[in-house]
Amino acid sequence: MTRHEKPTVEELGLDPAAQRWKRSGVGDEAIEVAFADADGERWVLMRLAGDPAAPVHVFNRHEWECFVDGAKRGEFDDAG
Repeated sequence: MTRHEKPTVEELGLDPAAQRWKRSGVGDEAIEVAFADADGERWVLMRLAGDPAAPVHVFNRHEWECFVDGAKRGEFDDAG
């Protein structure tokens, strides 16, 4: 893996089942996030609560901060 490629949970050596997931709400459409340290960095993992076997999205600190900032400013309010 080159440094500009985004790693997967497998490449980071993280087991999704071993993480402490936090839910955004109730129901199967809720998002779950977990914070994990691997490869000398802090990572944010995200998945759909109703399907824990679905792919886990991996964000580095900068990507996560940009996402949270966009959500706070209403950037995703019209999504869907």
